[in-house]
Amino acid sequence: MDQRKDLLAQWVTEQLQKSQRYSGNQTLGLEAVSGDASFRRYFRARVASDTFIAVDAPPETEDSAAFVAIAGNWRAAGIPVPEILATDLERGFMLLRDFGDVLYLDGLTAESADSLYRPALSTLIQIQRCQTIEGYRLPLYDGEALAREMSLCPDWFLTRLLGLELSDTERAMLEAVFELIVERAAQQPQVCVHRDYHSRNLMLPAAGGLGVLDFQGAVIGPVTYDLASLLRDCYISWSAPRERSWVEAYLELATRSGIMPATPYDEFKQSFDWMGLQRHIKCVGIFSRLYLRDDKPDYLQDIPRTFRYLKLVCAQYPEFAVFDQWLDTRVIPAMAGHPLLSPWQSVEVMV
Repeated sequence: MDQRKDLLAQWVTEQLQKSQRYSGNQTLGLEAVSGDASFRRYFRARVASDTFIAVDAPPETEDSAAFVAIAGNWRAAGIPVPEILATDLERGFMLLRDFGDVLYLDGLTAESADSLYRPALSTLIQIQRCQTIEGYRLPLYDGEALAREMSLCPDWFLTRLLGLELSDTERAMLEAVFELIVERAAQQPQVCVHRDYHSRNLMLPAAGGLGVLDFQGAVIGPVTYDLASLLRDCYISWSAPRERSWVEAYLELATRSGIMPATPYDEFKQSFDWMGLQRHIKCVGIFSRLYLRDDKPDYLQDIPRTFRYLKLVCAQYPEFAVFDQWLDTRVIPAMAGHPLLSPWQSVEVMV
């Protein structure tokens, strides 16, 4: 028995009846749409030709109040987030307008990429401007938070998934790498950060444009974080020339809008690269935890791509030479011996 789903279905039916969107007497059925890396679940309710998204966000683990506050602020700023039709924050239920089920990831091809990434970059600038939200204070994505996230890598990826026993020297080396990354992040302009701005959280609604999802974790943090999430996506990779064209386009937009001071490309690129390191170090830990703790094995297939980004960046900067060599000698052999991890060298890259 799925008691929460039954309660959600009853609540959704009542809300649609109150708003005169549904005149029937039967409780509407809910179709599972997806889960995600949290404990939230999403369902679709159909009424004639119209559809709605019902959200089950258990209040003991999910902050729906943050979702509601951010959604209201961002919609007022013209950012295309779902319209919230009804909420029950005490039970963790929400009813949203439906963006459909076509992800950005589904629509990205070598031919479509420019036409999809350009509006995503423009929307990112809009998000970064939303640093103040009435009635809600965005948390700070500070050095402590960034370091805590990176600690997921040694805890869940290196130790628990790969079975490595890290020496005190190895742990000290990792801490030194983390400190370098945190220091660089602190030097960047601090803006509103979506924190998961990538191709599985951007939608292609049937009506056109784009839709932005999964923003309830927004924070105030480094300006390059969401750009790294988008262009160094854990679910799709692009060639260096394509990536550079989008980084340059973003830098021009950010400078013109006042988000960034005038900054040489190479300096900005280093901040972007190092911020990507933080995200990908964190993500290999999160994907490992999702498999080991939450019984979500599909995320293991995303580790090789994420690890590939680590290798590409570390090879470019002498500050990470020791870390890079250690990845070669200790981590890659352990990955090769894991029965569920594909070779990171074989990751497909779009041109």
